[in-house]
Amino acid sequence: MALCSAFCPRISTNFRPKPFSSFPSKPLLSLSFKVFSSQATDASSQDKFSGRVGFLGLGIMGSPMALNLIKAGCDVIVWNRTKSKCDPLISLGAKYSSSPEEVAANCDVTFAMLADPESAIDVACGKNGAVSGMGPGKGYVDVSTVDVATSKLINEHIKARGALFLEAPVSGSKKPAEDGQLIFLTAGDRSLYELVSPLLDILGKSRFYLGKVGNGAAMKLVVNMIMGSMMASFSEGILLSKKVGLDPSVLVEVVSQGAISAPMYSLKGPSMVKSQYPTAFPLKHQQKDLRLALGLAESVSQSTPIAAAANELYKVAKSYGLSDEDFSAVIEALKAKSQDTA
Repeated sequence: MALCSAFCPRISTNFRPKPFSSFPSKPLLSLSFKVFSSQATDASSQDKFSGRVGFLGLGIMGSPMALNLIKAGCDVIVWNRTKSKCDPLISLGAKYSSSPEEVAANCDVTFAMLADPESAIDVACGKNGAVSGMGPGKGYVDVSTVDVATSKLINEHIKARGALFLEAPVSGSKKPAEDGQLIFLTAGDRSLYELVSPLLDILGKSRFYLGKVGNGAAMKLVVNMIMGSMMASFSEGILLSKKVGLDPSVLVEVVSQGAISAPMYSLKGPSMVKSQYPTAFPLKHQQKDLRLALGLAESVSQSTPIAAAANELYKVAKSYGLSDEDFSAVIEALKAKSQDTA
């Protein structure tokens, strides 16, 4: 894994009255560039990132990502709406700032992992938002899952400050985030992509550069649309197998060894059979992603009837109070429907 080196003198939580200067004659971000495929990278960058890293949003995904940066030796400043979520990272060496603006002002690159488009826009562009602390030579990397319009809006605000923007939504849930095995779907400023590639290699196992802003968001929505539909169909299969007298545990094993095998099935299946749904990817976020994917499809007149049906099922699951359960809890909506028609 690439390591971060110390870059500037450490700044106390009481920031200097004068804003952190953006690049003068010499860039603050210094590493040698490597040429990567515009599609994917199949080897980790060996360069070091020399700079201070900000991280905004410390939820299920953000906390382990920030932790991995700290473990790798990065100089990290964190912020979260609920400050208590910052405390474990502060105890491990991170510094805390009271607003996204201050984080961005005192960091060379700022990452953001927010729950939805509204939060992403507010943290970036709202009062005391990160945009206010941006300037020439700084970079903003949004790893949240948002729609194309949101990503483009944030990009416009960042660019208006003379800073660089990279959208980099991740494919992967809690465990891959903890293990540094995420997949980054990036788009935007190529120079920023190359600068932060050592950080992406700390956090993930692969990274794709997809071109212009919006492509990363679109790719992530397509991926999660497929995943949500697969989980809904898998849930139907588990319940049908049980209904006709088969052992659903054996079904999970059969599926896991056949042509339709997917890690998701073998990972989630055993728990689903036991009606247990430890949260790795909240159901409410899966439904949000389906909703955004349907909007994307509508914008280009693409028919998505299977995803639309799956979205309705997740909405039913939310109405049963399952929003904060893992998205595999969608099976409970099907169970309830079966009882209603019994």
